[in-house]
Amino acid sequence: MVVSTGRDPDVINVVVLGVIAWTLAFISLRKLLPKRSFGFCNRLVSTLHACLAVTLASISVQNWRCPICPLASQASPFQMQTLAVTCSYLIYDMVCCHFDKKVNVDNAIHHLVSIVGIAAGFAYQKCGSEMVAALWITEISSPFLHLREILKEIGYRGTDFNLAADFGFAVIFSIGRMVGGPYLTYMTLSATAVPLLIKAMALGLQLVSAYWFYKIVRMVRFKLNDRSTSKNS
Repeated sequence: MVVSTGRDPDVINVVVLGVIAWTLAFISLRKLLPKRSFGFCNRLVSTLHACLAVTLASISVQNWRCPICPLASQASPFQMQTLAVTCSYLIYDMVCCHFDKKVNVDNAIHHLVSIVGIAAGFAYQKCGSEMVAALWITEISSPFLHLREILKEIGYRGTDFNLAADFGFAVIFSIGRMVGGPYLTYMTLSATAVPLLIKAMALGLQLVSAYWFYKIVRMVRFKLNDRSTSKNS
């Protein structure tokens, strides 16, 4: 991985320190919450990352009138730092899921595509605006995703609160990944100055999002049918 020097941040150090920090956060939660499951503690770490990632991505936007402008431009140091924080989390989470022995193939592909895409951004030092926008789109629904499972473990499975979290996640994911995502993917693919590897990773991420959208639609239909059956019985 080629990383420029000078005023650009040392992203390798940020990634290494980030992996250590996320791991220590998880271990600390396991110690503080011994009665909670492995997945519960990991979801708390994931929620923390999602909130941090969205905050950093929002701060790094150079022009809110056109968040992805300028296309294929030199990435700012802060954008690189923001992406490095998320890259460190993705590495931690990919390894952590193997320890839980619950490896999800589509989630693993999502992690791998995201890590390669961010690494390409580090190597080319370009497309900071597009990649930060992609980070914002992909992480904005994550707190609601994890809230759904957290509520189930603390005893709110099948409640209206859990149902609201399900639908909140479905709506935010659908708007972000299936409205903002395709637009961002189109802009990335149509820009001639964007490196081919970054274009490929953008397309791959959108394909994974589309597959997850299909699964979410099925989940919503099941929830509605189950709710309707419960009321009629």
